[in-house]
Amino acid sequence: MKTSKQVGATYDEMVSVVRQKYPQSKIDGVSVQKMARPGTEVIIGMTKDAQFGPVLMFGLGGILVELLKDISFRIVPLEREDAREMIRGIKGYRLLEGYRGREPVDIVTLEDMLLKVSQFVDDNPKIKEIDLNPIFAYKDGAVAVDARVILEEALLLREDVGR
Repeated sequence: MKTSKQVGATYDEMVSVVRQKYPQSKIDGVSVQKMARPGTEVIIGMTKDAQFGPVLMFGLGGILVELLKDISFRIVPLEREDAREMIRGIKGYRLLEGYRGREPVDIVTLEDMLLKVSQFVDDNPKIKEIDLNPIFAYKDGAVAVDARVILEEALLLREDVGR
């Protein structure tokens, strides 16, 4: 889309479709963002393990994570060395180095992203899951193109009804 008029028309169309399919939905607006240029796709995720607590995951992103399942895990909180090992520990690391003429990616930025997600999770214990997929990694940085955060369900307190 090149003009604000085109964006407005697309917004109207999207809202109309949602209202038809989900009439009870409340739409507060939409987020319009610049299209990210293609890059090497990686994923950063987090889930809570019953025994270990929050665990971060790193791997090749997009469909490759599902196809190859080439991922590494570490327990939160991470140190810089943990982030470095996670990235270098996947079989697809050579792709991140610039395999077959492709540009290498900024590994330090990926380490920083892992450390920031680790800190975010550590600071927010109500987070149940995080999925940043894909992250487009470039030679000069990286950008998360899609993100999902799921919070723990609130525990309901029951009053003692036997009083």
